Amino acid sequence: MAKKAIPLSELPVVHKESDFTFSKDFFQSGAVMLLDKPLEWSSFDVVRYVRNRIGIKKVGHAGTLDPLATGLLILCSGKATKSISQIQDQFKEYVATIKFGESTPSYDAALDADQTKPWEHIELEHVKEVIENEFSGTIEQVPPIYSAIQVRGERLYKKARRGETLELPPRQITIHSTEILSFDMPYCTVKIRCGKGTYIRSFAHDLGITLDSRAHLTELRRTKTGEFSVDDAVIPSKFDELRKE
Repeated sequence: MAKKAIPLSELPVVHKESDFTFSKDFFQSGAVMLLDKPLEWSSFDVVRYVRNRIGIKKVGHAGTLDPLATGLLILCSGKATKSISQIQDQFKEYVATIKFGESTPSYDAALDADQTKPWEHIELEHVKEVIENEFSGTIEQVPPIYSAIQVRGERLYKKARRGETLELPPRQITIHSTEILSFDMPYCTVKIRCGKGTYIRSFAHDLGITLDSRAHLTELRRTKTGEFSVDDAVIPSKFDELRKE
């Protein structure tokens, strides 16, 4: 019979103010680690970095971040890996910068623009109205083809790189709130609080089309997952220092 996941409230959390005595046994018995993922690192790069330093293989992350995204990446080790789904089910908060006028195949700055369309007609009040009416609550969203979703045992981005085209079905996602932090066209920065499975790249892409333009992400930072905040997270090198201390 499979063992139940440990409640999050009972797991030690490794963060910038941690004062635990770290050891292999500490991580094996189960720990949650708050990492601030650097730009251009993959989520697995962070997992591999931590694995190599704590000496155990059983380490996983609770929600992928794209290489061009930064911010809160939560790792679980040892027995805490059974609690990953508890973390994934919590809301996420992101700060995203969107550039209007251009779309890309990946919906972010990883690839060159494939379509352009004027953005000068877009006004702040119109953006607010469209977000409130069409990008709030439970909505349908099509994931980017350049994503880590598996179809028939293969990651979608591998199919996309080969030039394969797929009709992906829309999925129901929830956007709890969206706040416009700055509006300096063609750039707009927003703070989005959303549910599991939401692609902020798709949010930007779809918003551009709805506003009769095109758009893609230029920056993305995850700031929260549930009650965990990036303010408490450590960069990988700092994690290494904490472990050594």
